[in-house]
Amino acid sequence: MDSSTKNNFRRVLAKHSQRYTRQRDVVFSIVSKTAAHPTAENIYLEARSLLPSISLATVYKNLDTLVSCGLAKKVSHVDGSSRYCCRSDPHHHATCLGCGSVSDIPGTLGKEELSRVHTQAGEFTITGYELELNGYCPKCKPNSFS
Repeated sequence: MDSSTKNNFRRVLAKHSQRYTRQRDVVFSIVSKTAAHPTAENIYLEARSLLPSISLATVYKNLDTLVSCGLAKKVSHVDGSSRYCCRSDPHHHATCLGCGSVSDIPGTLGKEELSRVHTQAGEFTITGYELELNGYCPKCKPNSFS
């Protein structure tokens, strides 16, 4: 992690009254360097190579902290597991129903779509949204979709 990212990481933690710890740093570094949307177990296995004494419970607690501080997103996977993403640019997630891979799709909904959603929400105040798409990657696409 470069010094600018590390300084921002520390600043966001402090803003949310959270301490910087080596364990938190390792978990954040692992999630932020990959586009693979790892599970907590995947993160734990990689973290153990850097911090052999880290526990799975510590990884989960640190992931919860990163999510609550807005440094990571928790993505619900079709198999019931949770995946984690540290990308901060506007994007959506597409999950393959065949192999389970999660891909990022850059972009946001258009103004027209958002306006329609705001209208349909009535008195509900929308502060944000996340779009999760389910389907098939090119490798797993059934012949019936060709």
